[in-house]
Amino acid sequence: MAKIVKVIEVMSESPKSWEEAAKNVVTEASKTLRNIRSIYIKEFTVAVDNDKVASYRVNAKVTFEMETERSK
Repeated sequence: MAKIVKVIEVMSESPKSWEEAAKNVVTEASKTLRNIRSIYIKEFTVAVDNDKVASYRVNAKVTFEMETERSK
């Protein structure tokens, strides 16, 4: 049986780094999704406050395998 995957787009941020922002994508998405296969970082941005970096942001696509009646 062929596997079906779904892709959703999410945003995450971190006060420390883009790497931590990417890890946050997986951590938070895994609270409601199962079978996450990959994330693709589509965009990196930085929020600036008072001429200083306030946070690192990523716009990511999360790919996860959908469950079917047979895979439950």
